[in-house]
Amino acid sequence: MAANMVRRSGWGSAKRLGLMACRKYSGGGGIGGAYPNVPLTAPLPGSPKPVFATLDGQEGFETKVTTLENGLRIASQNKFGQFCTVGILINSGSRYEAKYLGGISHFLEKLAFSSTAQFGSKDEILLTLEKHGGICDCQASRDTTMYAVSAETRGLDTVVSLLADVVLQPRLSDEEIEMSRMAVRFELEDLNMRPDPEPLLTEMIHAAAYRENTVGLNRFCLPENIDRMDRKVLHSYLRNYYTPDRMVLAGVGIEHEQLVECARKHLLGVEPVWGGGKAPDVDRSVSQYTGGILKLEKDMSDVSLGPTPIPELTHVMIGLESCSFLEEDFIPFAVLNMMMGGGGSFSAGGPGKGMFTRLYLNVLNRHHWMYNATSYHHSYEDTGLLCIHSSADPRQVREMVEIITREFTLMAGTVGEVELERAKTQLQSMLMMNLESRPVIFEDVGRQVLATGGRKLPHELCLLIGKVKADDVRRVATKMLRQKPAVAALGDLSELPAYEHIQAALTSKDGRLPRTYRLFR
Repeated sequence: MAANMVRRSGWGSAKRLGLMACRKYSGGGGIGGAYPNVPLTAPLPGSPKPVFATLDGQEGFETKVTTLENGLRIASQNKFGQFCTVGILINSGSRYEAKYLGGISHFLEKLAFSSTAQFGSKDEILLTLEKHGGICDCQASRDTTMYAVSAETRGLDTVVSLLADVVLQPRLSDEEIEMSRMAVRFELEDLNMRPDPEPLLTEMIHAAAYRENTVGLNRFCLPENIDRMDRKVLHSYLRNYYTPDRMVLAGVGIEHEQLVECARKHLLGVEPVWGGGKAPDVDRSVSQYTGGILKLEKDMSDVSLGPTPIPELTHVMIGLESCSFLEEDFIPFAVLNMMMGGGGSFSAGGPGKGMFTRLYLNVLNRHHWMYNATSYHHSYEDTGLLCIHSSADPRQVREMVEIITREFTLMAGTVGEVELERAKTQLQSMLMMNLESRPVIFEDVGRQVLATGGRKLPHELCLLIGKVKADDVRRVATKMLRQKPAVAALGDLSELPAYEHIQAALTSKDGRLPRTYRLFR
């Protein structure tokens, strides 16, 4: 009945009620009747001075790190909430597989959270996590393998016990290995069939830039290695790389002392299933940037059929060596990458989505026939790669490559004050927005502590971004352009310029390809 009364009375009654309230609390003589001469911006006479909550320094945001007797590091970041994200990050990945069968990390990713000494199957693990509202995930990259769980804070002891078991006591049964073989085969088929070629091009550009070494090694298992994977091969790799001194137990949303206590209980003095002792054969190779070209001729005409098929495109990615994330130049390179920006021809959004970046303004807005122009920056402990992915109709590949080489040479030219400030602000806002997510904070904490033993806080990174000058961007770009390029090309490559011509264009002043003359077309 009350709801009906409100509905019938409408906006007019609500307005009258508001005015009555104003009269009631303003002394009856209209708004401000009691203090007619006091402006709204000033506090009322006789009212107590408000006391606002403050934080002394940055102690509340600091990442706490403790190292146990066996070398395992424990890092935590407190965050308000009932849930936490806890995981183990390991200095292990495809870059360490030079002496092994390529694709071990890919296999271990698929085998993660399977049966262990404590749990008989994956279902048992999931049921245990379900009691605490938990989910689990494992991701293997070129230089890091990450096992993570998000669950209720009250279940921390169970979560750490489960993680220790999954990482150090996996059963790796024949049935599970066979299931992983099927999963890997499916993923490789999907990689070659999907309309978005970006994951495949990323593999190719790394293989071209670091030929047969470290980060240039295949992240995905090669088809010929799938059937050769067995428990013995996996154990030989795990014995070398799954050691406590190469691990970080990271947690977000929990008390540090509580995490350290759980780590001592479940991760100290535990004998792994493959045996203990010192790792005899750890690969400490430093990446060697070689540059070069990798081409894959492929019919892309039937990639995405249907009512609105994707047109046949040729994809070219050109990259140059940047720097590692441990160097000071990493921040100027990140600003440069943000300044280049880009995206697809169907990307929508305002300035926050990068519509004022160089690859939009100078490439996609001026050349309607280009479907994609996007800048990427991959950074590792000892190297980095800044590349631009572009795609267009196969008949216009030469023109597309010239447009991209011109954009590379312009990086070392004049940097406008407005575009620089916009790129810095966009990078700072992206950093802060990403770090609102608990799993992202977890990964940031774990990766930084794994690489450096500590963590730079967001406000420190924002200050470093704010200090980047136009000269810094020009300096890093000029240094980068002295390197040999890495080129990855996919699709119909009949119009692709020669590698030597791409290299000559990048070293020229205007980025133009050398002219070629043909008697017959």
